[in-house]
Amino acid sequence: MSQGTYLSENLTPRQIDFMLLLNDHELDIFTLDEIRNRLGDEVEDLPALLENLADKRILSRIERGKYCRYGFREEHVIGNYLVADGVIAYWSALHHYGLTEQFPNSVFVQTTKVKQDKTVFGVYYKFVKIAPHKQMGVIWEGYGNHRYRVTSLEKTLADCFDLPQYSGGYAELIRAFREADVHSESLIGACRANRNGSATRRMGYLAERFGKRQLRDFVRYAKTLVHEKYTVFDPAGNEEGEYVSSWKLRMNISEEDLKNIIHRQY
Repeated sequence: MSQGTYLSENLTPRQIDFMLLLNDHELDIFTLDEIRNRLGDEVEDLPALLENLADKRILSRIERGKYCRYGFREEHVIGNYLVADGVIAYWSALHHYGLTEQFPNSVFVQTTKVKQDKTVFGVYYKFVKIAPHKQMGVIWEGYGNHRYRVTSLEKTLADCFDLPQYSGGYAELIRAFREADVHSESLIGACRANRNGSATRRMGYLAERFGKRQLRDFVRYAKTLVHEKYTVFDPAGNEEGEYVSSWKLRMNISEEDLKNIIHRQY
């Protein structure tokens, strides 16, 4: 039996008309409010209609007031829909930019709202609440109804150094920073928004250590944040290792381990 035959035999005329409206508006994922705004009074008793279509597996209910076509599983798009200002970030954004070979076991969504982590269609979504002043450096990917927000490359790296527990591992983050083609102005802006001087100094040290000439302005900016107090290089590591006075960093990752990380032997 073809899909068209299935639809005609299992849907009411009103339900068929609604699915045709979705086709006309090229909608695969939507909220109840979006449908009301687009269609106005064209559909009566809309909530009941959507739930009936979900019961018939024509639509899938993502959560209250949010639906998609049955089988729609674009994780980043769904992540944006789960919270109003949601942005794909951290480890998920690193993977988006091809800067990690590890596949994230969660979709990381940055938001200024409080949102409980949840699983949708077998995918675990981790929501990371940030202060409003950190919300910047957002770009759009995808097309049409499949568009989604993701942090820019520079903002992604700044965020991962700001909260490395969401980056997929410090060694992976160091390699990502070395391989990324980033620009000073955007990276400075992202670090200023995050207001984390220690994270900025760690990135400045790496930019200098890796000889990233395009980041000379960023290195100069990062050095303005150097103060008398030493900070460990790996924030999750022990208080040990050599001191680098020019950056006021204590290298609790040895030079040998850093070389091994770079050459993927860690």
